[in-house]
Amino acid sequence: MGHEDVVLNDQLFIGCAGWSLSREHLAAFPMNGTHLQRYATQLSGVEINSSFYRPHRRQTYVRWAASVPLGFRFCVKVPKEISHVRRLQRCDRELDEFLSQCSGLEDRLGCLLVQLPPSLTFEASVAEAFFSALRQRFSGDVVLEPRHESWTDAEPLLVRYCIAQAAVDPPRTRYDSTPRGWSGLKYWRLHGSPRIYYSAYALRWLEELAIEIQNAAATTRAVWCMFDNTASGAALRDALRMMALQNRPAQKSRLLSRQGPAAPGQAAAENVHSIK
Repeated sequence: MGHEDVVLNDQLFIGCAGWSLSREHLAAFPMNGTHLQRYATQLSGVEINSSFYRPHRRQTYVRWAASVPLGFRFCVKVPKEISHVRRLQRCDRELDEFLSQCSGLEDRLGCLLVQLPPSLTFEASVAEAFFSALRQRFSGDVVLEPRHESWTDAEPLLVRYCIAQAAVDPPRTRYDSTPRGWSGLKYWRLHGSPRIYYSAYALRWLEELAIEIQNAAATTRAVWCMFDNTASGAALRDALRMMALQNRPAQKSRLLSRQGPAAPGQAAAENVHSIK
């Protein structure tokens, strides 16, 4: 399979947190190229989580962008210095540095991910000041992953500043199991359940999520589905399965026409079942 085989809606991005290729799934990828180049032949997007822990040179982002096909997109995680240390306050310099670096991706930069610490409660003045500072510098897509119940009250601000809220699994609050915030972007961030970061998702669960994602893709400007259950390699298998579900034309027709979940064994394509 080459770049031309990724035939999704050009604003539907499926992938993993990082592009490490586990030995178990190497057969699904070409033999030649870097891990990123090989990953990008089969999946349409990726999260760069390493940016959360340390900065990358602009030239590194330029090199990554040059390694992937035109339709591939990166979601870059905002540094913890901004979200966890400074807690969204007094971080103009850090924002400038980060955006200067990741802008090296140019049109391959799909969105920014802002994950908040569980202890960070919603304060309207702090949130609005941060969103305003971010929007003064960056006009692209932004997704927020808050992890405190109080961020339910942020909905009007998210809509005003065109910021989506991620749907996450397992959910951290009563309201984050479905996408919220700005409706122009839908983002699913799947950490693995029941054992977070480790557990793989059952095929039946993926089939049902595929229905929701495909319907969202028909009505929303951009849709992301990122698997973060990377600790045991499950993310890659799950992403490949979701990609296969979304790529099958007959499957797409069924997904868009059904009101309820598919009958067991009927919704997945044969090549989905072949991904062990």
